[in-house]
Amino acid sequence: MSRQSDIKSIYSSFWELANPKVFMKWTAIWLPWIAVLGAICLLVGLIWGFFFTPDDVRQGSTVKIIYLHVPSALMAINGYFLIVIGSLFWLIRRQHISVLASKAAAPVGMTMTLIAIATGAIWGQPMWGTYWVWDPRLTSFLILLLFYIGYLALWTAVEDENKAADLTSVLALVGGVFAVLSRYAVVFWNQGLHQGTTVTISDGIDQENISNIFFQPLLFSMVGFGLFFLTLLLIGTRTEIRNRRLEVLEALERLN
Repeated sequence: MSRQSDIKSIYSSFWELANPKVFMKWTAIWLPWIAVLGAICLLVGLIWGFFFTPDDVRQGSTVKIIYLHVPSALMAINGYFLIVIGSLFWLIRRQHISVLASKAAAPVGMTMTLIAIATGAIWGQPMWGTYWVWDPRLTSFLILLLFYIGYLALWTAVEDENKAADLTSVLALVGGVFAVLSRYAVVFWNQGLHQGTTVTISDGIDQENISNIFFQPLLFSMVGFGLFFLTLLLIGTRTEIRNRRLEVLEALERLN
């Protein structure tokens, strides 16, 4: 019984955050801590990785771009998954916080996608002899970027916010297919030039294709990027809530 009551308590606490007042109250407390911890992890990971790890035997110093490429690619994909989840909550339960969080996540996720593509091109040039190949993972990432751009453009194009939320949510669900392809493209198509997954998280963190000396600072960088993404997400969602409140106040003033 106690376990069931704990689950119910967690479930009810989660949905309480859907209340804008509760969300604003708690995120105001969490945000500074998340931001500071994210900055520390990011600085440790990047400084450690770029300045205190040796060159790779085959790739030389080029390998150090992994501390930007892998975390940004991870957040690009997971950021889109977050948009998909928020869109589902909106379509099923009409939770405004969820769709506002999705809207706030989109520009951050798009930026992460751009960083991943750019750093991948810089990394790929000395390895493949070209900045771009139509590799399955690279192609799916490009399509993911187009969905990010389309999602943001649709928000801008539709004036009615509820209609915009409906249309962007449907678009996000369609784009979710390509987010999955981005994550598992190397598994689906083994003939691609892109290397296999560097790190997997299943029953704990499993290292693949990376030695421990590079993995440790990479882990800090991944956590830092994740907390940095969360910081920008919370700031963006809080801003969207304030904008909605301002629009309501302006509408009331016009009526008076």
